[in-house]
Amino acid sequence: MTHIPGIVITGASGRMGQMLIKTVTDSDQARLVGVVERAGHDWVGQDVGVAMGGPALGVTVTDDPLEAFAQAQAVIDFTAPEATLEFAALAAQARCVHVIGTTGMTEEQIEALEPASRHAVIVRAGNMSLGVNLLVQLTKKVAAALDEDFDIEVIEGHHHHKVDAPSGTALMLGEAAAEGRGVKLVDVADRARDGITGARKRGDIGFHAIRGGDIVGEHDVLFAAPGERIVLRHLATDRAIFARGALKAALWGQGKAPGQYDMVDVLGL
Repeated sequence: MTHIPGIVITGASGRMGQMLIKTVTDSDQARLVGVVERAGHDWVGQDVGVAMGGPALGVTVTDDPLEAFAQAQAVIDFTAPEATLEFAALAAQARCVHVIGTTGMTEEQIEALEPASRHAVIVRAGNMSLGVNLLVQLTKKVAAALDEDFDIEVIEGHHHHKVDAPSGTALMLGEAAAEGRGVKLVDVADRARDGITGARKRGDIGFHAIRGGDIVGEHDVLFAAPGERIVLRHLATDRAIFARGALKAALWGQGKAPGQYDMVDVLGL
């Protein structure tokens, strides 16, 4: 069993944390060797299976990430940007593959991952699902094929607990569209329409965020020109798809050279 990679899950009590724990424990390709929660959380010191309302799993929730990472080959991290930066440094110290599904990171925070990536594998993506990553590639190709007569709008929907907007996936799609057109997203993104904004600027890429209920994740990329529209769409109905993708990334990263990778690399797209 020791040849099977050991995985640590951070943010154990969250929706994704619990889904990741279930995905890893159900897998015959990985072992759950640690789970991390913030200091003072009710789960710290408990068996994680019991804390989740099920049978004991033999893994105790800890608030000491380095101790957990030291016995693992990979860390899967869907937490918050500040926590992810801390985990990146510790995962690099432990030479663990660090799979990052955290969204809402600024450009400066993403750049701050560079020192850790010199010592360990980092796989970071705004969305870990196969379908979304195929959508990203399609978006790039369609944007490259169409000129600026086609306006591009990215519309995303998530549950009402989500704290960042636009979603990481929406930004991935916007980046893909911008790359297809040979421009930088920062120069053409339109993320704040309210009031009398004037006419839409030619060549802009617009973003719209919907928040409500228990929407897992819905993303549309709209290409609209006079007389016609093209809509590329991905609907997620179960967040298990993200957990399965993250585990795939953690396994893929074993033995890879240190550096920063994404799901396009993992999926061979």
